[in-house]
Amino acid sequence: MVQLKHSEKRILEDALDMSSGYVLNFSDRTFAEFFDDHGITIYQEKYGFNGTSKAKHMRAFIEVEDAFTLCRVLRQLWEHRESIPSYQRADATGQLKTRFFALVNKLESGDEIPRTDAIDRFARDETLEELVASIERDIGANRPAAALDRLHTYCMKKFGHLLDVHGVNWDRAEPLHSRVGKYVKALGQERDLRDVTSQIIKNAIGVFDKFNHVRNNQSLAHDNDLLDQAEARFVYDSITAILRFIKSVEAKFDTAGVTTAAAANDDKILF
Repeated sequence: MVQLKHSEKRILEDALDMSSGYVLNFSDRTFAEFFDDHGITIYQEKYGFNGTSKAKHMRAFIEVEDAFTLCRVLRQLWEHRESIPSYQRADATGQLKTRFFALVNKLESGDEIPRTDAIDRFARDETLEELVASIERDIGANRPAAALDRLHTYCMKKFGHLLDVHGVNWDRAEPLHSRVGKYVKALGQERDLRDVTSQIIKNAIGVFDKFNHVRNNQSLAHDNDLLDQAEARFVYDSITAILRFIKSVEAKFDTAGVTTAAAANDDKILF
């Protein structure tokens, strides 16, 4: 359960457009489906004590849930908001987005449970869906040591996907650090990274090499003795920090690609 100031509640009210009893553009059905995708039944007594509208269920959810669950859902709700053109225009300056994520980050930083925002569903894949859900369950239960073998598998899939996106050949037999090395090389060729950023991302190759050892010898992948809580949390946070940076780089890469493509199409317009 999180304690929000009135000003913080207003940020969420504005971000989710809850003033008239609705939540964004959801119908009752799609609102329920959104929460079902997160393993939550929103239309139940637990969230119905304020009233029957979507906004009242959302307010109850905000009031009773822990910070980890709340922030996970809030991030996905904002992602949904950004898919709606009218809301994009409504926050043209980005001020609401800035306030919204400042609040989410504050809630996450005050929570002892690790963040999972770097673990994204980057493709339509049933195995990936279960993999991400499994990691989220263990992290939600504050069990980072139990999540490390699944995190390793996730990274294998993630970097294979990134190599495909960048047109780099790779083999399924390649270990994780080899995939990361190929990705880092492609990234250096395609983007003008600052020296310090380039060095840090190159160091990631060694980090993922050691992560192979952790997965094989200190995780639930085999009958191993697990890392202790503090060390497992440190490993998890370190790996996801790299993934979070890569996610931001790829988002900028995609945006640049869209802009370039749009400019190319503009050149073809005949007047």
